Amino acid sequence: MPSYVVTGAARGIGLEFVNQLSADSENNVFAIVRKKATATQLDALARNNIKVLEADVTDAKALKLAAAEVSKVTGNKLDYLINNAGKTNHPGFTLDQFPSPEALENDLLDVFKTNTIGVVHCTNAFLPLLKNGSAKRVISISSGLGDPDATVAAQAVGEPSYSISKAALNMVVAKYAAQYKAEGFTFLSISPGMVKTSMLPSQSGSSSSFLFSLGLIMFELASAGPEAVEELKMLMEGAATFAPHFKGPITPEESVRMQLEVINRWTVEGTGAFVSQFGNKQWL
Repeated sequence: MPSYVVTGAARGIGLEFVNQLSADSENNVFAIVRKKATATQLDALARNNIKVLEADVTDAKALKLAAAEVSKVTGNKLDYLINNAGKTNHPGFTLDQFPSPEALENDLLDVFKTNTIGVVHCTNAFLPLLKNGSAKRVISISSGLGDPDATVAAQAVGEPSYSISKAALNMVVAKYAAQYKAEGFTFLSISPGMVKTSMLPSQSGSSSSFLFSLGLIMFELASAGPEAVEELKMLMEGAATFAPHFKGPITPEESVRMQLEVINRWTVEGTGAFVSQFGNKQWL
């Protein structure tokens, strides 16, 4: 049975990865969440080939314990690791607009700890199992906001900490790729596109508003503060300038389906790449 570990699996893109992968009864899917008690959507899938494990990606010890649990089921093997967990604080500021140097530094370090260091911890925890697996594929969910060229072209000034952490993540992927290519590993950094992860009623109840994800950025406009709304405004304005063909966010189902097509066709010759859900540098 092919085995998969998906982090950040409680909702959004991670949940949809688990949903699509577990639809094949031959797949063994391990969904890693921070808190099992709140992972109700995973429970609702009610599939025997899904095992939910609890671990925060910033906690290296917890990840090693999760890897040990996977090992018990798979015989010390793992085929695919999907590093999906991530975060942003929606600061609503550019790098020179934070209220204090301390606020800027705290935001940078907080986001970097999850989006970049968390991927390193998770990859290291599961590497021993991946070395025994047949696929040897490590996928890290990045963002087009981590592309320096696209940032300048789109004038994407928002979400600085998130963007910086994703650019660093792409280098993490490249470092692992350089180290493990000779062992047949395929490391890939992929952006899921701008994804409409939920539709929620507005506070007035008279209209609907969307929860968007560009990479893993979540905007819950129904209950978001002004900072998150401003972040979305900046991103959407940049998208309109950078990609005039862009017609709006895609669904999680479409995003994950496209990502899996890229993941399944990617080979060790292309290890270390950073691509979109299209398999190229078209971010939108």
